[in-house]
Amino acid sequence: MSLVEQLFNVGSGMVLALIVGQLVYPLFGYQVSLADNLGLTAIFTIVSVIRGFVWRRVFNYLHHRQA
Repeated sequence: MSLVEQLFNVGSGMVLALIVGQLVYPLFGYQVSLADNLGLTAIFTIVSVIRGFVWRRVFNYLHHRQA
């Protein structure tokens, strides 16, 4: 995946998560400010990027080990 593709993927995911968060949190009784929602979204995005990187490295390792 190219860098530009990855940046669009992460960026669009953050925007979507912000919108969904603003709509969904109140349904569960949470009143979250836009600033708090941005912070939560940033944390989950960072964790997601790290998770994606780790899984990519694991599968690359397994693929090259079998070759």
